Amino acid sequence: MIGRDRPRLESAVPSNWLANALRPAPDSAVAENLRLGKSGWSDYVHLLWTSWVFLTPLFGPGYTLRWALLTLASYPLFLWLYSRTLLSSRHHAPRYAMGMVAMSLVLVPWYPSGISYFIFGCVMLRVCRNGRTWVYVVQLLALNAVFVTTTHLSGWPWQTLVWIPFMSLVIGLVVNVETLNKERDAQLQLSQEEVRRLAATAERERIGRDLHDLLGHTLSLITLKLELSRKLYDRGDARARLEIGEAEEVARQALAQVRSAVTGIRASDLAAELASARLLLECQQVHLEYLPPPAMPVDVERALALVLREAVTNIARHARATTAQVRFERDGNELAMQVRDDGRGGVHTEGNGLIGMRERIDALRGTLQVKALPQGGTCIAVRVPLPPEATAVAMAAAVPLDAVSKEGT
Repeated sequence: MIGRDRPRLESAVPSNWLANALRPAPDSAVAENLRLGKSGWSDYVHLLWTSWVFLTPLFGPGYTLRWALLTLASYPLFLWLYSRTLLSSRHHAPRYAMGMVAMSLVLVPWYPSGISYFIFGCVMLRVCRNGRTWVYVVQLLALNAVFVTTTHLSGWPWQTLVWIPFMSLVIGLVVNVETLNKERDAQLQLSQEEVRRLAATAERERIGRDLHDLLGHTLSLITLKLELSRKLYDRGDARARLEIGEAEEVARQALAQVRSAVTGIRASDLAAELASARLLLECQQVHLEYLPPPAMPVDVERALALVLREAVTNIARHARATTAQVRFERDGNELAMQVRDDGRGGVHTEGNGLIGMRERIDALRGTLQVKALPQGGTCIAVRVPLPPEATAVAMAAAVPLDAVSKEGT
């Protein structure tokens, strides 16, 4: 049995070694892409630029045996260095980028294709490390000075001494700007997540305070009445039944209050939904314009909030818009809401989201229309009747349809 198991164990060693070699470090460039929802292989597409390794001989002495041997020896090593740069931690990755530069400097006298290794090393030095821009620029200038000196001593023409540093500096600075933008986007996403977390925490605290204020006094009253009824019962006093009945009535009132509070908690707040919509659309580079919604009954607010959520989700996913607007208007005993965007427009088939919106509005005996705008984009128009008791409040808080804030809230 031991003899038969040994080959199986020995064959598992290479696979385990390969799995460990391809496992990204928690702070590596590949791990960061995975956290952002990107493919772990997305950065490997840049290896297409290594085609210059195989095209460079066309501009020089041509394909020779020395070029072939040096390519067979250096290109696999370059691929390993590139992979380790992306998979290693930020602390260790720069040494692999410097390895590309060192390999290029060693091959300079005999291997012009090594220019690609040098440029890749300069670029990856920024990709794999989060640091200050001026530090990277100093490193870039120093590496180019060493490269120019080496190529000059190797007898390369002066044109090469100009365009190679120029290319490495330009590409390096472009990658530096892209990396800075990527870091700012990550910070913005973290700040938005922190806003959502703080909002959720504040909402939980508010619910806790409301329930404490709602039930604290009531439960204390029920406890006192039950204690009193027990004492009266022990003495054979007929008032015990009266106290128990009063405790039962208080409990029923508390139950009704809890149900009402839970209904209010479950209802979507339209103002909060507007703020959440703005955060979502800003992540998609869409500017949302809106004013605070007017006062309205809870069931109307809940329905409009759910319609708004679905409409904004469709804008973020499908509209390809740059701006969006949410408007409210009081028209007689009706409340109107419009959600507009300047995207590509048009709704050819109604999906589950639009069907769900119609069902919510139909339940309130309202109407929902989806139409393409002449100037481009889509408009979702909702009209919902208001009950008579809400008419005065709605009229006082209504917002004109043409009054749209350019700054939002």
